[in-house]
Amino acid sequence: MKISIVTPTFNEEDNIKPLSEKIFQIMTNLNISYEQIIIDNCSTDSTQIRIRELTKKNKNIKAIFNLHDYGQARSPYYAMINATGDAVVWMDSDFQNPPEVIIDLIQKWKNGSQVVLLRRQKSEGSFLLRALKGLFYKIMNYFSNNNPEPYVTGVGIYDRSAINILKTIQDPNPYLRGLIFELGLDISYHDYEQKKRNYGKTKNNFFTLFDFALTGLVKHTQVLRLMIYTGIFLSLILFIISIIFLVLKLIFWNTFSFGLAPIIVGLFFIGAIQILFLGLIGEYISIILTYNKNLPLVLEKERINF
Repeated sequence: MKISIVTPTFNEEDNIKPLSEKIFQIMTNLNISYEQIIIDNCSTDSTQIRIRELTKKNKNIKAIFNLHDYGQARSPYYAMINATGDAVVWMDSDFQNPPEVIIDLIQKWKNGSQVVLLRRQKSEGSFLLRALKGLFYKIMNYFSNNNPEPYVTGVGIYDRSAINILKTIQDPNPYLRGLIFELGLDISYHDYEQKKRNYGKTKNNFFTLFDFALTGLVKHTQVLRLMIYTGIFLSLILFIISIIFLVLKLIFWNTFSFGLAPIIVGLFFIGAIQILFLGLIGEYISIILTYNKNLPLVLEKERINF
């Protein structure tokens, strides 16, 4: 048996060494052959220096240095489909996913689960961020035909059969947390509590999370159907309002004044909805253009110990 552990990095100079040492300790105690694939998204600190030191000391540690930053979706996906183990574990490098869960993931995989995903039960982030994430998962689940599990990011363990399927998918910007539920695989979950980062600052902010969420909504939900429903609903509401105003004007012809305020508010509201939907259609067009370019997931600058 061989387990591949994928740990993507971007400016994780203080985390990657203790994480790799912890992984080595866990896999040694389990007495299981392993490889750790560290894929670096063109870090600007000393992360790559630390990775090179680790690959010299431990030949089980392999490294891929990307030509530039390909984002937090493409990079780990690329490393996963380049892994050689009987199962592949995706583990973030910031210790927010406790490395000890690797033991539970491997055990559940041994028991027959094709895919075991980590499911966050508690997070130490701000209340507002947790509320926004909860709202996103509800929208994602409601408008998706595949009912993706909330608070699942794609981190977990994947059987070789699942990895072989992922290899065949020609998606230039894969959104794994949505994609995995469209494949019909046997998926189970392991609950955990998300911790704070050991060192460094998170690379995510509101705008990166919003961009990531928008990608998921466009690629894995029926957003176009949402536009149709919204258009029908607004048309019905506006029709009812217009009938009410017409009746009031006919009854109180001399005293009822319509005024400019409702017209201005209505025009701005409808304009905002139109701009929102045009933006979503633009996202669809952008994704179609990306597919037509047929660009590779990642271009490598260097790989070590492969």
